Amino acid sequence: LSRHSRRAQPVRTGIRAFSASPIARSPKGDYNVVDHTYDALVVGAGGAGLRAALGLTEAGLNTACISKLFPTRSHTVAAQGGINAAVGNAHEDDWRWHSYDTVKGSDWLGDQDAIQYMCREAPATVIELEHYGVPFSRNEDGTI
Repeated sequence: LSRHSRRAQPVRTGIRAFSASPIARSPKGDYNVVDHTYDALVVGAGGAGLRAALGLTEAGLNTACISKLFPTRSHTVAAQGGINAAVGNAHEDDWRWHSYDTVKGSDWLGDQDAIQYMCREAPATVIELEHYGVPFSRNEDGTI
C-alpha cells in the first residue's frame, strides 16, 4: 500500500484503521493518521450502542465505540419516549402481557421467541441500566 491509499486492508486480528503504517501523514501533510486495532467496533453511542460496547468489553474484547454525536445528544436521550418493561412500579404488570402486545403490534410477524426473551429480561435490564446511571424519569415515590 502506498501511504496515500485509503483502502481498508483485511486484518485477522481485528478491525484496522485506513493507513499503511501505525503513524502516517495525511496526503497534504497537515495531520497524522494513527492506526488502531480492535476486536469489535460499535457504531453509535446511544443507549444500545453504549450497552453493546460495555458487554463486548466485559467479554474481554478490545472494543471501540464511535458516534457522530456526543452521547448526551443521541436519540436515546433526545426521544424521551420512555422504556417499556414490566417492572410493576405503578400497577400490576407481567412480562407476558408486554410480550403479547409486542407480538400483536408486529401483526404476528415478529420472532415470538425473541420477543418473549426480550420482555422476560426487560425488568432486570432496566434495573441494570439504572445502576449504570441512566437518568430515568421518576414517580413521586422515587421509583422508575
